[in-house]
Amino acid sequence: MNKLSRTLRQIWSARDLRRKLIFTGLMLLAYRFLAHVPVGGVDRIALKNLFSSSQLLGLLDIFSGGTLANFSLVALGLGPYINASIIMQLLTVIFPKLEELQKEGEYGREIVNQYTRLITVPIAILQAFGMYFLLKSQGVFSSLDPASLLALIITMTAGTILTVWLGELITEYGVGNGISLLIFAGIVGRLPVTLGQTAVTLETLNLGNLLVFGATGLLVVAGVVFMNEASRNIVVQYAKRVKAGKIYGGQSTHLPLRVNQAGVIPIIFAVSLVLLPSMVGRFIEQVPNPALANVARAVVKFMEPGGWQYNLIYFVMIVAFTYFYTAIVFNPEKIADDLKKYGGFIPGVRPGEATANYLSGVLNRITFAGALFLGAIAILPAIAQEILNIPTLSIGGTGLLIVVSVVLETTKSLQSQLLVRSYEGFL
Repeated sequence: MNKLSRTLRQIWSARDLRRKLIFTGLMLLAYRFLAHVPVGGVDRIALKNLFSSSQLLGLLDIFSGGTLANFSLVALGLGPYINASIIMQLLTVIFPKLEELQKEGEYGREIVNQYTRLITVPIAILQAFGMYFLLKSQGVFSSLDPASLLALIITMTAGTILTVWLGELITEYGVGNGISLLIFAGIVGRLPVTLGQTAVTLETLNLGNLLVFGATGLLVVAGVVFMNEASRNIVVQYAKRVKAGKIYGGQSTHLPLRVNQAGVIPIIFAVSLVLLPSMVGRFIEQVPNPALANVARAVVKFMEPGGWQYNLIYFVMIVAFTYFYTAIVFNPEKIADDLKKYGGFIPGVRPGEATANYLSGVLNRITFAGALFLGAIAILPAIAQEILNIPTLSIGGTGLLIVVSVVLETTKSLQSQLLVRSYEGFL
């Protein structure tokens, strides 16, 4: 406790860190304020009843930060931006020019980010249309004339762009990753509502089941912390060099390979895509073509959140995205070239291509363990919910995973900035 209080005092005493923390807090407050500013033309009672009875919409609401249940100005949340990011990541793999651009440093990344923002706009427009027709079919929205519908679509699209802008402001001027922090704020903001719903139904629940679920939640938190901190240390030896009569190198160090290189990104990507068939299916259900409507109903039933098909596809997508994103953020060839350039080598492994192959093999093995863990944690609460019959906590696993991961990453960011200041003071 003394160490924690001392660290907090150090953070608060650093003027620039204090300014960043205050700025981050203000941006999160602004986002939560916008989440409670509703748009017009919505039947609030019908909207509340719809979200309380639909697990699909409940999941969408969590990842919109609670903005969808209120149908606020930022109702679409960060969904369109996340989908645009997925598209850009796939295009980077397909088109070598985009991959080269991404490797050009800050300038290249800024151009890729600009492309992502541009792709976000049409995706937000399509999602706004889909959400309007989905809620209209459920009696939440009344029929709007073309001018009112256009105003609604523009408002929802502008809300998404505003949310992305707030996230990028936090990333640039605040602490941590802004997009992740906004999702974190939304999940935490919905926590009192979820706990309130559980308390209302508490007298109909088995207290023993609730305690088991709570213990499982603590184990999930401990597991997430362990897997985020776990790494495989590769021994790296540097050859001795004689320059101007002095001996350089010869020391031994470690190259840490994290078990979970991708962090929480695979969960966010997988949720964005696994919910898409149900959303599209509910929209197509309303078309006058009976055959097409029947196919859409079958898709919705097959991909209903909580079903075994949904959990299996969700699990497979998380594993796939973990490998995909790890391949993007960690380049064994570049690491091997850098080691060779500076006279480093892994004992027993030849420099160059052999080193790259060795690092790829190790990374694939530890990523497999990390991917299985992410997938298991994501679907475990849904399985526990079916066994223990606690429907209000069915979304706890994914949300808990994101919350713990974001807290750990933000804490590491603060610690690294404190460490830099310690070195500056020493020098």
